[in-house]
Amino acid sequence: MTMFQTIKPSTLDRDAFVAAFADVYEHSPWVADTVYQAGVDETLDYVEVMHTRMSQAMLSAPQDTQLALINAHPDLAGKAAVRGELTASSTAEQAGAGIHECTPEEFARFTELNEAYKAKFGFIFIMAVKGSNRHQILAAFEERLHNSQEQEFARALAEINKIALFRLQTM
Repeated sequence: MTMFQTIKPSTLDRDAFVAAFADVYEHSPWVADTVYQAGVDETLDYVEVMHTRMSQAMLSAPQDTQLALINAHPDLAGKAAVRGELTASSTAEQAGAGIHECTPEEFARFTELNEAYKAKFGFIFIMAVKGSNRHQILAAFEERLHNSQEQEFARALAEINKIALFRLQTM
């Protein structure tokens, strides 16, 4: 198991804990707060345990709360990215996938796919982009547009949990 490098969650009070883990789940400090309220002990000093507890908190939330979490994420290569309005984590994740290097045609395709996806499913496309490039992301977009609403809702939550694990591993 991997311990956190710069932080020891078991030693934090509620405010510090929530502040430290507030954006592991994009703009959703309620996930960290839920974990804290369930009880903090030394096992949370391990990334894997923290991720499991945060994942369980998110997955047991009401569907409308989960939908708000999905929609708290930015569109991939969307207007917020172009305007520089992403969280530091989202900026780094999208840059790591080379999204900032899109050609005008690729940006147009991302915009088209983002709009088609939102129109079909009622929420934004979520993909843990670490380790992927913009071509793989566009292909995943096109493939996932054929899924059902239920499949994509579950997939979005699974991708959010992957993103959360990557973010915890960098802490």
